[in-house]
Amino acid sequence: MTGSPPRPGEISLAHQNVLFLDELPEFSRHVLDCLREPLEAGCVTISRAAQQTTFPAKFQLICALNPSPCGHFDGDLSSARATPDQILKYLNKLSGPLLDRIDMQVSVPRQPEALQQQQPVHEPLSNSWRKLVVQARERQHNRQQCLNSELNTKQLTKHCLLTEEDHGFLVKAIDKFGLSHRAYHRLLRLARTIADLEGVNTISRQHLAEALSYRALDRLLQQLRDL
Repeated sequence: MTGSPPRPGEISLAHQNVLFLDELPEFSRHVLDCLREPLEAGCVTISRAAQQTTFPAKFQLICALNPSPCGHFDGDLSSARATPDQILKYLNKLSGPLLDRIDMQVSVPRQPEALQQQQPVHEPLSNSWRKLVVQARERQHNRQQCLNSELNTKQLTKHCLLTEEDHGFLVKAIDKFGLSHRAYHRLLRLARTIADLEGVNTISRQHLAEALSYRALDRLLQQLRDL
């Protein structure tokens, strides 16, 4: 046998757990695109000259990044020390197919006023949120015998029914942001989960709008192209 035997890497070591990548665009595009297969299939296959090995890689991917190479951009060029082209080059390390597989993209704005006042102490809400999540997961298993993230295309048609008007709303949003069919299906799964957290059976326009609001990077890229 030639070459070293395949060994599990970081994504397999994170199986059934969380993989956190900080400063995401600082990774090479090739490395980031290697995440696409395991994010979709839940496993990774490594081929060598004499053998092929498949490792489990079903993990929760959490990433953090600055919106520009200078560290700040809020949609106004006066707030950044980089040009639109420089920002796009920086963010273009994140390919469209990779962004398609990231269900929730949340923008965290600067809050300088928070430094000027002492923050009040709040009671932890972890127990309340845990209860909601447990109830939502039970609702999903009772309805379809799996989690929403595991719904295939046929199951989506059955369990994520939309009115004609709401379907048109979602298709128009998909077209506006240039999203793929994969993103369409992931938005449906996310909207279904939002409805489950509210304890309702039907996906409404409100749930679709909230799911679309978690596409911060897609909106940022569209904004940069328009500058």
